[in-house]
Amino acid sequence: MSKKEKKTEEEPINKQNEQQAAENVAEDNATQESAETTEEDKVQELGEKLAALNDKYLRLYSEYENYRKRTNLEKADLLLNGSRDTIKAILPVIDDFERALATLGDDEGVQLIYNKMIKILEQKGLKAMTVKGEKFDENLHEAITQIPAADEAQKGIVVDVIEKGYFLNDKVLRYAKVVVAC
Repeated sequence: MSKKEKKTEEEPINKQNEQQAAENVAEDNATQESAETTEEDKVQELGEKLAALNDKYLRLYSEYENYRKRTNLEKADLLLNGSRDTIKAILPVIDDFERALATLGDDEGVQLIYNKMIKILEQKGLKAMTVKGEKFDENLHEAITQIPAADEAQKGIVVDVIEKGYFLNDKVLRYAKVVVAC
């Protein structure tokens, strides 16, 4: 075989190889582009999942913080006002002591017991209302009756106290029952 014959035979093979190489390059480019789009889709999908999980975490954390604050407030309220019912049940006994002191006069034994009881209750947060001579306030007083006022300045003023009112930790424990001038 001569050199010319070899060249003519190799030319179609080279052309086939070039075509196949070009096809392979085009195929590689197409697969690379599709791989890039799938990677971009995966990255976007993972980003969305991350955002959803982050949102879920923040909501859960907020719920926990709200729960913690609410339970702390409930505990504090329970400590301050846990004895509310007991003290409210003792108030009629205090009223009886005051009536006994008014009728007995200056009995030192009864006065001593009364003072001790009042001191203990004050340590627990009990405070008596001072209402006589003040303007009637429906948030603190309960009007039992009304009497005619002697003059215009006394209208709406508490004239007499039938039953004392009390605060427990600055909240009304019992409303004062009063007589109001009208």
